Amino acid sequence: LYEGTRPTAVTLANVDQNEPMTAAQIYATYVNSTVGITTEIDTNVFGQVVQTAASGSGFIISQDGYIVTNYHVIEDASASKVTLYDGTSYPATLVGGDEENDIAVLKIAATGLTPVVIGSSDELVVGEPVYAIGNPLGELTFSLTGGYVSALNRNVTMSDGRRMNYIQTDTAINSGNSGGALFNQYGQVVGIVSAKLSSSGSSTSASVEGIGFAIPIDDVKDMITDLIQYGYITGQPYMGIINQTVSSEAQWYGTPAGAYVRGVVDGSCADTAGLQVGDIITAIDDTSVASSDELSNALKDYEAGDTATLTVSRSGESLTLTITFDERTDERVQASQDLQDQIEQQDQQNQNQQNNNNWGNFFPFGW
Repeated sequence: LYEGTRPTAVTLANVDQNEPMTAAQIYATYVNSTVGITTEIDTNVFGQVVQTAASGSGFIISQDGYIVTNYHVIEDASASKVTLYDGTSYPATLVGGDEENDIAVLKIAATGLTPVVIGSSDELVVGEPVYAIGNPLGELTFSLTGGYVSALNRNVTMSDGRRMNYIQTDTAINSGNSGGALFNQYGQVVGIVSAKLSSSGSSTSASVEGIGFAIPIDDVKDMITDLIQYGYITGQPYMGIINQTVSSEAQWYGTPAGAYVRGVVDGSCADTAGLQVGDIITAIDDTSVASSDELSNALKDYEAGDTATLTVSRSGESLTLTITFDERTDERVQASQDLQDQIEQQDQQNQNQQNNNNWGNFFPFGW
């Protein structure tokens, strides 16, 4: 047997962010900046409090304990706990989060932590190596995976219809990696690992591997600052309507495709602009709108205070309305939620009434 020797695997003394780092150097330098996030759910089907395995990942952005993760990692949690690489655990407080952009900021009562260094996703090129540190499957904690940037500005439609702009990578990403940092070859965070594309793997659809996504850090850098400072993201546009996609059945009978307005929040910018229940929004400025999702995606190009022209179909006639967007705040979002609840309650009452009428027709003389 010919036995060899090797030098020390990782030397951090000469790490320079102006020079490319090895994967081993990136891991040794920033594994202490990575955390596992464990969540508790109020009750399961047996009425018990449930604590999951590491349900996601996160990364430290300040010495005093601010941590970035995905919103979907913590959205259903009644409590969250953060675990560092050395095994120390802290209860975490939600500073702020935004479901639309899938980001959240947590805070732990700790000091002297090792924060990551934020890079620029705009400077990435396809083929550049990238690395993720996270907790795949919730059990394989603090794992390093590596790969390449496969594509940039990849628009992906999520299961709830939202469209997100992503970095595509072949870096191995699995459940539990969500919320972790995606590093470039200089050890700088260029993305927030967020999703993996997969399929059922059945005989009718091939299993998908090697396609993962990360939120570009330049898309959310200012949002993270807003969440820390205000608890919400400033400047986001708010219309103040409840809408749904015009059904294909209605379109068969000549109703135009678009976003059908089911409710208008009193005092909102939509109310001021003159939008009414029953209107169908078919365009915003020069962008056509064929569905509720398309309206939501079109709004991402605007900020609070911007003015736009809405093309609306009302009772078969086309008209234009001018709207100046409000700022999205918790109070306004709650007002929309309250209106949504009222509409759903009315829908349920109408359905119950319809069912009663159907039974009455079936038993016209009663029981």
